[in-house]
Amino acid sequence: MNTENNVPKVEMINVHKKFGSKVVLDGVSLKVNKGESLVIIGTSGTGKSVTIKCIQGLLCPDEGSIKVDGKEVTTMSEAELERINAKTGMLFQGAALFDSLCIWENVAFGLIQGKKMKRPEARKIAIEKLRQVGLSPEVAGLYPDEVSGGMKKRIGLARAIATEPELIFFDEPTTGLDPIMSDVINDLIRRCVDDLGATAITITHDMSSVRKIADKVAMLHKGKIIWSGTVQEMETTNDPFIKQFINGVKDGPIQPTV
Repeated sequence: MNTENNVPKVEMINVHKKFGSKVVLDGVSLKVNKGESLVIIGTSGTGKSVTIKCIQGLLCPDEGSIKVDGKEVTTMSEAELERINAKTGMLFQGAALFDSLCIWENVAFGLIQGKKMKRPEARKIAIEKLRQVGLSPEVAGLYPDEVSGGMKKRIGLARAIATEPELIFFDEPTTGLDPIMSDVINDLIRRCVDDLGATAITITHDMSSVRKIADKVAMLHKGKIIWSGTVQEMETTNDPFIKQFINGVKDGPIQPTV
């Protein structure tokens, strides 16, 4: 038996993180298997973004264990962490494109800067990745201020998959998009993840995204994972927190923050 295949891609055990007196993560534990798409849901300010940053090594937890491919992230050297992050991709909430770079240079950024690939080869791959997200080669020479919000999301997705990562993070991938474009982005994410065989971790408030791209769902509330399961289990659970959140109603155990 190949035990390496049984090692989770990402595992967090009892992770704590606070900023000053504010507790953000209060004993988070979760496991994401290789090739699995996990979506983390929860209201604003519950620690979803902090969770991702801890996995990436951008933040160091105060307590607990975080492993990627069975290797402890919290004690890694900077060089080791760079090697791990070289195998990851990220779609940022606002796409986070570089205004001074044209579209193909944005998509190829990780190839040129991270993998030290020659520009002609990187450009060829960038154009292919743009095709995969439904954008024509004519877009490659444009600049971010010349394209729409929906196109920026597609470009951000093309950049996220350009290095063919093993692990991809999606931060609110449909924020600011209309329902039709949101559905397009959700389809693209699901297809790209499936084609790569990548592991995906997404944070979102958008339940249509959850239903389309998740294999498993975890709900983060007040710094803790209070529920996890499949999409089907989410739809049928009697858990009051999940029911309130997925139905978007004000009455329930989750109290709006002001």
